[in-house]
Amino acid sequence: MNMFQHFAKVATVGVFTALFAASFAAAQESGRNRVPPKVGTATLQPGAAAKPATTSMQKRAPLAAMARAEPDSIAHRLILQVNTNDAAAMNLALNNATNVAQYYKEAGEKVKIEVVTFGPGLHMLRDDTSPVKARIEEMTLSTPEVSFKACGNTQERMRKAENKDIAIVPQAEVVKSGVVHVMELQEKAWSYVKP
Repeated sequence: MNMFQHFAKVATVGVFTALFAASFAAAQESGRNRVPPKVGTATLQPGAAAKPATTSMQKRAPLAAMARAEPDSIAHRLILQVNTNDAAAMNLALNNATNVAQYYKEAGEKVKIEVVTFGPGLHMLRDDTSPVKARIEEMTLSTPEVSFKACGNTQERMRKAENKDIAIVPQAEVVKSGVVHVMELQEKAWSYVKP
C-alpha cells in the first residue's frame, strides 16, 4: 500500500467516525435514536463540525410530537371502519368493539374505540335504515369506551340523492369527513381495523 492509499483510507475512516459521532450526539441530545446519515450526505469543511443530514425521521418529528401530545390516560386506541351497507359487516364491527373493550377491561387497561362509517356504511348510523340501531343504543349504555362517527360528506350526498334530510342515530357524532377522520386518528397512533 502506498502512502497516498494509506492517507485516503485514514481520511475515509475519519469522515465516517465524524458522521457517526455527530449523529450519535444529535440522537442523545434529542432523546431519540437516529439513523446515521448516508455517506455523501454531509460535507465536511476544514474546522467545521459534521452536521447530520436531514432524514425522513426528522421531517416526521412534528407528527410524532402530535402523537405524544395525546393524553397518556388512554393506553389503547382503535378505529373500526365500516364502509359497506351489510348488516353482517356492521355486526362484526360491533362484535370486535365489544370484544376489545371487554379484553382491556379484564386486563385493567383503558381503551378507546371509534366506529367510523362512511360511504354505504353510513346506513349503520342512519336513524331510518340502520339494521343495528337497537344494538348501538344498548352498546352506548353498556360500553362507554365505544363511540360512533358518521361521515358528514356521505350524509350530504345521501341527502341530495334522496331529496330528504338524513337523520343520524343520537348515539353518533357527525364528522366532516369519515376518511379524513380515520387518517387523522392514524396519524395520532390509533390502530386501524376494517372488519
